[in-house]
Amino acid sequence: MKKFLSLIGIIILLTGCDLSKMYNTPTKQAEMFLSKYQSLDKEVMDDLDYVIGGEINLNEEQRNKYRNIMKKHYQDLVYNIKDEEVNGDIATVIVEIEVTDYSKVLADAKNYFQSNPNEFLKEDGTYDHSKFIDYQLDKLKEAKDKVKYTLYLSFSKIDGKWQINKLSKSDEEKINGIYVY
Repeated sequence: MKKFLSLIGIIILLTGCDLSKMYNTPTKQAEMFLSKYQSLDKEVMDDLDYVIGGEINLNEEQRNKYRNIMKKHYQDLVYNIKDEEVNGDIATVIVEIEVTDYSKVLADAKNYFQSNPNEFLKEDGTYDHSKFIDYQLDKLKEAKDKVKYTLYLSFSKIDGKWQINKLSKSDEEKINGIYVY
């Protein structure tokens, strides 16, 4: 067995198999990018915390609930690489993703609010925004419907390495399940 493993090692060394080159393709970088969401990578979670922290209308309990909803959402993200188009040092990877359809949930919550505004009032008859946020978060947590979107992820080759470019607003919304279609 040792001889067999040694032989495999020698073959790899002699053929010049460079693992870093295997991962230096736009498609592999797209896979690595999306898998960061699924694995709740620190960078993804830091970005999520930054966004949630900026939401002044959320109390701490609502922030935690929203964070947990999005963590589950990211872990449930499914993707399928459809195509890779390379033109010199620029590339586009076309990816189909399937995510929870939060855009429909949020639209339904808004419609419910408009039809039932009295449910979101304080005892003194004034609007209680916190009640509506709690309602939205409860509906997001219950969401089961899925939606498929197509992403066009763009990449640039910088110093010999493929790097993802800034996502478009619509691609961010698609990943987060809030893109209005």
